[in-house]
This record gives sequence, C-alpha cells and structure tokens, in this order.
Amino acid sequence: MADPKRSRPYMPGYGLLDAAQGTGLLPWSWAVERLERSHDYWVATIRPDGRPHMMPVWGIWLEDAVWFSSSRGSRKARNLDANPNCTITTDNAYEPVIVEGAGVRFTDLSTITRFVAAINQKYTTDYSVDFFDPDRNACFQVRPTWAFGLTESDFTGSPTRWIFQPR
Repeated sequence: MADPKRSRPYMPGYGLLDAAQGTGLLPWSWAVERLERSHDYWVATIRPDGRPHMMPVWGIWLEDAVWFSSSRGSRKARNLDANPNCTITTDNAYEPVIVEGAGVRFTDLSTITRFVAAINQKYTTDYSVDFFDPDRNACFQVRPTWAFGLTESDFTGSPTRWIFQPR
C-alpha cells in the first residue's frame, strides 16, 4: 500500500501543536508496526438498533488490512453482516492506532488458508483450516479508510490522521 495521505487532526480544546511546532506527524510505518504487534484488537460494530458493540478479538495485520474471525452467530458477525462499517483499535492505549473501514467477509479457501497460516504463526497455535469453515466461522478483513494514531509521551505533538484512497 502506498503511504496514505496524512493530515493533522483538528481537536479543539486539546491544545494540539500545529505540525510546525510539534515533533511531527507520525509516519504510516509507525502505525503498521503497532498494528502488526498488537496482541489483541478491539472491534466496534453497530447493532441493528444503532447502539455500539465492542469486543476484543485475536487478529492479524496482513496485506494492508486487519483480519479476524468470529463465530457466525456472534453479535459482531451479525452486526457486520447488516452494516459492515466498523472501528478497530490496537491493544496499547499509550500508543494507539485506530482504524475505520468496512468488515468484508471472506469465504474462499485460499484466503482462509493464508489467514490461518498467519494466525497460527502469530499466536503459536495449530488451528486447521477446517476450524474456520465458513458455515461455522465468519472471517473478516478490514482495509483502513481512515486511521489515527498518537503517542502518550507526545500527546500534543504526535496526533496523526491518515486518510486512504479507495482501492
């Protein structure tokens, strides 16, 4: 993925420095490092009645997207089936990366096989492809349309927003 368009977020009342005063915008590579090493991700979806729903998941950053799975009958899978818009965050609140995008379900065997290999490598597990059978499990891929990151140690100078061009 090409480096996304970057821009300074506008957060009135937070005392953010402008780009010339701060230590600078964070590079996209900084965000990718955190997306790759996050042990867990928090996935926020939208219930049919409009209320938010958030749950932790195991997942991976692969091929410029966050990938995760869930039982087909889970609330998050049903929410994504009805409305694919979602937000995903990394597990480190001191250096968070927040990604917005659409949860696209994948069901083809070659994609599931790549996902399973990456999950097994990251978590030192030994899941079989059968475990992620599309009749029982829903596997999702979320490509960022928008992302945000910051470091607590430079709260006023580091906030960075990335906006992605549609593929």
